[in-house]
Amino acid sequence: MTAGTYGEVLKRLEEWRKKEECSSRFLEFYQRLLGIQAKATKQIGKPKPALKSKASHERIESGWPLISFDELDLDWPLLQDVFTEVTVAFAKYPDLFGEIPKSLREPRPTLPEEMVKAWLEGAKLPSTIAGDNIDEHLLEAIIQATLRPWLTSQAKVLVSLVNQERWRRRYCPICGGSPDFAFLDKERGSRWLLCSRCDTEWLFQRLECPYCGTKDQNALAYFADDEGLYRLYVCEQCHTYIKAIDLRHTESEVLLQLERVMTLDLDRQGQEKGYQPGYSRISSRVIPQSEGS
Repeated sequence: MTAGTYGEVLKRLEEWRKKEECSSRFLEFYQRLLGIQAKATKQIGKPKPALKSKASHERIESGWPLISFDELDLDWPLLQDVFTEVTVAFAKYPDLFGEIPKSLREPRPTLPEEMVKAWLEGAKLPSTIAGDNIDEHLLEAIIQATLRPWLTSQAKVLVSLVNQERWRRRYCPICGGSPDFAFLDKERGSRWLLCSRCDTEWLFQRLECPYCGTKDQNALAYFADDEGLYRLYVCEQCHTYIKAIDLRHTESEVLLQLERVMTLDLDRQGQEKGYQPGYSRISSRVIPQSEGS
């Protein structure tokens, strides 16, 4: 596993910022958000898997993720506390995310249960909250940041039930989320994807777009840096990209969650070339009927 705990990522982020003398509003925000999520994860503790081995095998074989809304076992009072803290964090950076609606700037805003269910299942979210207009992408980001501690906690106890060779789909085997990062492993250079929602890693094909699914080699390419450490996989069919790191060129431990923010320059390069991050162009839960039925 190349994913670390929130505490490990926070520690490494602080070390990296001091070493590189790197400071930005986004990194300041990200550090604050990690702190909120780290505290929530400690309060959640280690959840008990809702599925037995046989049931998980059946879901994997049929293409359904291992987490459903009813199985998340959410602590709603705690979730509302986390939602409040996350919303306050976003509200402090209007230059990054835009203005937060007045209804979410109340002392204790409420995250409705049906909205959590809709987000988890990839349904369309409302464009207003308590009569206030809200950008759909901003609402998705706030809900995702709120739920991440529950999803990552569940993922850690469920990932061992996933048969990696049998999955190889374009969405996460744990929560159904789309990937936002990738890596090539040290052993064979196999490509793995990282879930944007629960940090689960899963094996995937080298020659297939993780967003539109095309296997047309003429539509698929990648750009690499001079050291061959980082790659930017692009798709000409859906005009998206996904960032990746080649672990065959690393010696020290890599934390993928931190690589997301340490590679922001790759995002700039990809967008300058006319591509968009794939995970932002599709539903946060992408289960095609042909694969999920």
